[in-house]
Amino acid sequence: MADITAEETKTDIKSMNRQELRAYVSGLGYPAYRADQLYHGMHVKLKQSVQEISNLPKDMRSFLEGNAEIADFETLACLESEKKDTKKYLFGLGDGNAVESVWMRYRHGNSVCISSQVGCRMGCDFCASGIGGLVRNLTPAEMLEEVYAITRETGERVSNVVIMGTGEPFDNFDSVVKFIEMVSSADGLNISRRNITVSTCGIVPGIIKLAELDLGVTLAVSLHAYSDEKRREIMPIANRYKIKEILDACARYFELTGRRVSFEYSLIKGVNDSESDAQSLAELLKKSRSHVNLIPVNPVKERNFRRSDIKNVLQFQQILEKKGINATIRREMGSDIDAACGQLRRSYGQNTKGEMADEGICGN
Repeated sequence: MADITAEETKTDIKSMNRQELRAYVSGLGYPAYRADQLYHGMHVKLKQSVQEISNLPKDMRSFLEGNAEIADFETLACLESEKKDTKKYLFGLGDGNAVESVWMRYRHGNSVCISSQVGCRMGCDFCASGIGGLVRNLTPAEMLEEVYAITRETGERVSNVVIMGTGEPFDNFDSVVKFIEMVSSADGLNISRRNITVSTCGIVPGIIKLAELDLGVTLAVSLHAYSDEKRREIMPIANRYKIKEILDACARYFELTGRRVSFEYSLIKGVNDSESDAQSLAELLKKSRSHVNLIPVNPVKERNFRRSDIKNVLQFQQILEKKGINATIRREMGSDIDAACGQLRRSYGQNTKGEMADEGICGN
């Protein structure tokens, strides 16, 4: 066995796929099967430290403990809805930042909504995630750990993953793609790519790049308005990409992948929820192969937007459906625990760590 000396900086081994990990372990002088044991321990057994992977040699574990990073999280807070169908987590990262994730129980299985960044630079007016701007991107390992930590805590399998939490996934494109490849791998949790959704506010080059990769995931685009003028009022990204460019990119996505695109439409009272808004949206999307997901906007205390009345929401849906547009109303989950993106992290930032922990820890 070759002598192993300590490295100056820790290596992120949890972000490595199996082939990369084999190369790394081989460089340390160990056979490939040791890399397979390490990978299985991290991504199937969901071990939280290298020392817990007991089938590895003691000297290998000791070296990795001092030189390798596996992105283990600290649960700062976990709030559970009254109906017990939603849990919102605030995870502490190794550098002192915090990130949110949400677990939701449905009849068809458990879904986890994960973040792809700490903060967000997109600045959508109705979203708490962008208040304070972008801090940094998450690594593939950190995104994986969002799913792993929740799986360990709930003791239940995650069958669906939505990259729709804090951050713009296409602003962290390479890490998001690697996360998708690893979380769907048969060597890991083996979550079907048909059950993975990537949500974007409309980064056209990202849509095209994802289409060309043909990963088989669902694409969701945050539209929220039928015209560029109205969209610019609530989404700064609309100053860069026009709706026509977005629709053309979505058509390309369908052409290359065969997967129907979902358009997210947050209904804001008095802003984009009128009968004429619905008529115009239906006209805009009449030739697209798409689905519209209507979302009564979550109130954010830093903003003055209000959610549409249920009467308006139902009317909006009916208008779309009469025009041949498939439309559903997102099931409201976790409103009693501020499950909207960014709210728990901001609450944590305004309190001390101890005070936040007193707000509640989820029970099994």
